[in-house]
Amino acid sequence: MSAVMFGIKNCDTVKKARKWLDAQGVDYEFIDLKAAPLAASTLEHWIQAVGTDTLINKRGTTWRKLPDEDKGELTLPRTIHLLQSHPTIIKRPVLVKEGDILVGFNEAIWQGFFA
Repeated sequence: MSAVMFGIKNCDTVKKARKWLDAQGVDYEFIDLKAAPLAASTLEHWIQAVGTDTLINKRGTTWRKLPDEDKGELTLPRTIHLLQSHPTIIKRPVLVKEGDILVGFNEAIWQGFFA
């Protein structure tokens, strides 16, 4: 089974990760989060697997520009709605392979993931 990478095509970190996967000869599908909205069930699975602190990029400009009421208590339904409404707050890339999920690009971790 090949991997699936979710990201935004013009994100520098996603570009590095895609270049690394290509150099390793990894077969993967790329899904642009801006072009293909994610299903609530997919986001719920990601949140349960890695948690909101890992999945949401709270250092990015999209998060910082959100109204304070949107950043309040992040219940599961509110978090899913927020991620669907603002996919750029998802920390990128998200890599899914055989049910395992990696968030963000770290070459050493990815090397072990594909070993």
